[in-house]
Amino acid sequence: MERLAYSINETARALSLGRTSIYAMIADGRLEAFKLGRRTLVKADSIRRLVAGQE
Repeated sequence: MERLAYSINETARALSLGRTSIYAMIADGRLEAFKLGRRTLVKADSIRRLVAGQE
């Protein structure tokens, strides 16, 4: 089964960026994230769109 969301650390590792940059992209609306309990997760589709250049 394909993953639907990634943690902040996993997203940062996948994009070769720091956690602060990931949180900035979430604040800017370039990445879609949601809270699940205390965790912030980034939607996999959002990461794919960012990499493909279709923000």
